[in-house]
This record gives sequence, C-alpha cells and structure tokens, in this order.
Amino acid sequence: MTDVELRLDARWVLPIVPAGLLHQHSLLVSEGRIVAVVPTALAERDYAAREHVALPTHVLLPGLVNAHTHGAMSLMRGVADDVPLKAWLEQSIWPREGRFVDADFVYDGTLLAAAEMIRGGITSCNDMYFFPDAAARAYRASGMRAMLGLPVLDFPTPYAADADGYLHAGLAARDAWKHEPRLLFSLAPHAPYTVSDATWTKIVMFARQLDLAIQTHLLETRDERAKSLAEHHAAPLQRLHRLGATGPGFIAIHAIDVDPADIELLATQRCHVVHCPTSNLKLASGIAPISALRRAGVNVALGSDSAASNNRLDVFAEARLASLIAKVAGNDAAALPAADVLRMATLGGATALGMEQHIGSLEAGKQADAIAVDLDGLSHAPCYDPVSHLVYVTGRDQVSDVWVAGERLLGDGILSRLDGKELASRARFWQDRLQ
Repeated sequence: MTDVELRLDARWVLPIVPAGLLHQHSLLVSEGRIVAVVPTALAERDYAAREHVALPTHVLLPGLVNAHTHGAMSLMRGVADDVPLKAWLEQSIWPREGRFVDADFVYDGTLLAAAEMIRGGITSCNDMYFFPDAAARAYRASGMRAMLGLPVLDFPTPYAADADGYLHAGLAARDAWKHEPRLLFSLAPHAPYTVSDATWTKIVMFARQLDLAIQTHLLETRDERAKSLAEHHAAPLQRLHRLGATGPGFIAIHAIDVDPADIELLATQRCHVVHCPTSNLKLASGIAPISALRRAGVNVALGSDSAASNNRLDVFAEARLASLIAKVAGNDAAALPAADVLRMATLGGATALGMEQHIGSLEAGKQADAIAVDLDGLSHAPCYDPVSHLVYVTGRDQVSDVWVAGERLLGDGILSRLDGKELASRARFWQDRLQ
C-alpha cells in the first residue's frame, strides 16, 4: 500500500475541463502535489492516507483563477455605482485613492479580497494595485496564490512620484518576495493611454531581462482607439507591438474594442486576454468579442475586476455571464458552452499567468489546488449534467472546501487561516474614513 498525506473522495471529479467527468473517484495528494486521480475503490485498496475527506455529494474540480482583480479596492465596494467609467474614476475612485491609499489600506483590503475569493473557490488571482509589498504580505497570510502586477504610471500617486519611482518600488517588492512559493510577479503598466512610449520601452526591457509577464488594461472603452491614432498615429495594440510589448507573456485585460487586426495580432503573438464581463457591463464599457478571439486561437481567461467596479469577486458568476453574453452577442445558443467557459475559469487562467504546468487541472505532478462544490441542495435537483450545473446553477455559496498545495484553506465553509469577524471590523474602520 502507498502512503499519501491526503485523500479526497468525491461523487464526481472534473480533472481537466472539458476533457470529461469521472464518477466516484479520489484525488491523492502528497507534499502538496497530486499523486493520482483514481477510482475510489482502487484508492481504498492501494493507498493509505493520513487525512481522508469524504465528499459524497460534491464535484471536485481545479481551483478557479481570477485572472484580473484589484484586491485592495474591496474597501471601496459600492462607493460609486451606476455611473460611467470616466466619471467613476475621476470623481469617486482617484480622489479617494489620493487621500487614503497606503500600505495599511492595501494590506487590509487585499486580505478582505482574499477571504472573499477563497470562499468562492478562487485559489489563484492576478492582482494589480499600488503597494504590492503589502499585497504580498496579505496573500501570504491568506494562503492563496497570486500574481502581483507591479503598477506603472506616468503621473504621481501616494505610491510613487513618476515612472522610475514605480519601477524602483515594484521591482524592490519583487526582489523581496520572489522566493515565496505561492507568489508570482509581473509588470503592470496601467494602460496605453496612461504610459508614454519612453516608459513602455523601459517596461519591455525589464520584462525581458527578468522574464516577467506584462499585463495592462487594453481597449476597455471605444474612445481609446481614436485618441491613440490622433496622438501616436497607431491603434493602441499596434503601438504596443511596435514597442515590443506583445508576445506569450502579454496579458490584455478587457480587450473590448478589438478589431480583426487586433485579434490576428493577439493570436499570432500568442498573447492572452482576460474577459471581465460583469465589470464591462456594469460600467457600460461594451461586450468583448470572446467567440472571435477564441476562434482565432487566443487564450481567454476570466476576471472579476475589482469589487469597486463589480461589487463581488465571483468567478462562478463571471463564467455564467460570459457564456450567456456570448450566446446573445453571436445569436448562437451553442456559443461558449459550459465546459469551455469552465476551462477559461481554470486552465485558461493558469495559462494566462504562465502557470499551466503547475495548476489549472487535476493531474499527477501538479500542485494540489482543488475545490469542492456541493450539488446536494434543492436548487441542484435533479442533476443530469454536473458540468452544466457548475455554470448555469451553481453559486459561489455552494463551495464547501478549498485546498491550495494540499492545504485546506476552507473546510465546510469555514476559513482556516483568516478571521472573518476581524476582517469585517477592519472594513468598517475604512468605511468610516472613506465615506
């Protein structure tokens, strides 16, 4: 008999989306990695586990990846709703950031975001915000994985005075935390319209020297193209390509107003797109052409954006909405089926972060990042197709358990590392300051 540290027995296991659903199988884990996925009868016969968790009414699947968020902005959840993007930023968000954002704000807000994400089955995220050192401390405390985007702008904020200051502070944080096993780093110029050619050139240089991904908001609104053509005589993506930014390590966030030439370039350069459907709709930014991007071979992941623009960090909700929007946008009920959108939420996100060899599916040798979703409630009865249920029926409240590298961060709905009451108290403290 083979000894393992952890055995998870589930009614269904969904190891690689959309490759198929396994009935009455077990996930076996040692030293934080998956040893095997085998029928439960074989697990009982051939493996001795130090810890055994029975999930008799659950689907076990890879942890969800929130491929775009601004975690600390959870402390501005609902501060300004039902207004367009420009007014939302200029009248509500940027003034508060200028007055209140510091390392303490980022630490508390990121912890709050991490708790919400873990409870919703998100085991990894791609964050982009000021004071990444404070965010790193928060994510380490939470136990979840995070790629931290090191922000770069050409104008001053409480975090840095100019582009060189942003780069210096961000790379110092990266140097301090680069050996933390659950953290990754990328360079995160805010957008083409907020970063000059000279700064983009420096960003590309550092990205190539340090083997860092580049993530940026791209074509989030329809006026960005016209402004770029007027100022730079090139569309935003074409300009970034000319500056050397595109490639397999380039993550385009939103990508709403992309045209056929943009799609071809993204595909040819093997770039990634992060689709944030709720935020896009709530700010009336538009509908991204996800079906066209996927047909061209572009890897598409899902992101929530911040809780300030979306109000919830919920990848299950993003998956459902993404599928529904794709159907109505293309007048095609078969567009973006449940299995495909689940892949975007798992392996697609892992691929965007450059982590597809380590997370995103339940395969032997990969990190044991898994979640259990309970399909036993009345809202799930009857259940003919668990994969369909995960997209069209399930809410994040059905997530019962979460493991990262075999460590149980959520057990029967209870956070193991974080104190929900303390986080709520800190959120109220910041609310009193910001309102």
